[in-house]
Amino acid sequence: MPLNVELVAVERQIWSGEASMVIARTTEGELGILPGHIPLLGQLADGGTVRIQQESGEELVVVAHGGFLSVTDRGVSILADVAEFASEIDVGRARQALDKARGADEDDGDAQAAARRAESRLLAAGETV
Repeated sequence: MPLNVELVAVERQIWSGEASMVIARTTEGELGILPGHIPLLGQLADGGTVRIQQESGEELVVVAHGGFLSVTDRGVSILADVAEFASEIDVGRARQALDKARGADEDDGDAQAAARRAESRLLAAGETV
């Protein structure tokens, strides 16, 4: 029995369909969700990835910044503040953002958050950091 999965960001629906497994990084750690998982609500970690194993065996990788994950008997809902497919990531732009953030003052919380977001984008795109 497959999982019904909905992944939605504030600005758009990212993906909806059936999956055999969902793996998401939350503030409590990485979760693996299979059909029949107990209900739960988790907060997504900033700059975390969500990996969706489709029934066909194809894996979708999405970078999610903030939001929540809900598991119910009807399926998995992922509500992210911002999300993008790994395949949509502009690697050059992410590298520039990382360089800029790393050049900022270490006490600058916004710069540190920008660095984490850029790093997660690069990792999701298969790049080294």
